[in-house]
Amino acid sequence: MVAQQTRTDFDLAQYLQVKKGVVEAALDSSLAIARPEKIYEAMRYSLLAGGKRLRPILCITACELCGGDEALALPTACALEMIHTMSLIHDDLPSMDNDDFRRGKPTNHKVYGEDIAILAGDGLLAYAFEYVVTHTPQADPQALLQVIARLGRTVGAAGLVGGQVLDLESEGRTDITPETLTFIHTHKTGALLEASVLTGAILAGATGEQQQRLARYAQNIGLAFQVVDDILDITATQEELGKTAGKDVKAQKATYPSLLGLEASRAQAQSLIDQAIVALEPFGPSAEPLQAIAEYIVARKY
Repeated sequence: MVAQQTRTDFDLAQYLQVKKGVVEAALDSSLAIARPEKIYEAMRYSLLAGGKRLRPILCITACELCGGDEALALPTACALEMIHTMSLIHDDLPSMDNDDFRRGKPTNHKVYGEDIAILAGDGLLAYAFEYVVTHTPQADPQALLQVIARLGRTVGAAGLVGGQVLDLESEGRTDITPETLTFIHTHKTGALLEASVLTGAILAGATGEQQQRLARYAQNIGLAFQVVDDILDITATQEELGKTAGKDVKAQKATYPSLLGLEASRAQAQSLIDQAIVALEPFGPSAEPLQAIAEYIVARKY
């Protein structure tokens, strides 16, 4: 089934700009310099390095869709970006993907050294949980517990860590199946996008059915996001990506283009987005921001 595409005058670019501005200000105020200064500087260096801020925006948008407000979701939105930033710092390390650039700037370990980069990631991960609890006093305690549990599962062996392990083990192998690749991407990339949507919904008191539909939406956009990432690693330049292009091929990583080809990969991404939009249909016009974000994911160039 092909989903109905957005046909209204909803301005996604303006929506993202406004929400990103809110997130940037909140992130800046969330982490002050303290002693020892070096670790806080390293944490802030990567946390405030820019980016699309897609995960915190998804959290806020899902919360608003389910009847909550921006203030309720903002601390969790910031925590999601802290966790995401941790994953990028660690992913860029020489023992992982060994990248020199991220978001157009030298990676954390290139500026502060590998030891401080590891600790900066650790510091952001720990602080993310503290920040959610201490800055969301208005949240329902049970909802807050669910959010913390969801974040913990997302970042651990059942999520980011597990996906990264399989990703590392798959380098250079020629026997990786599409099922294994989907498992890697669902855990390494999709899990945090799903958590972004669901934590916002949980804070707003979403029903079980609403959470199920939003989970399907998030799972599909999460996998589509990584399919597009795989495509862009081949088709985009370093300047467009803000990081080294062509690293997947050089590292002999299994990717959707390497298994399916470029055109089939593009078709797969579009199919996933169509399925994501279908999951939103019961929400009606209120889901337009999430629908537009899904369409943006498959159309993005960086």
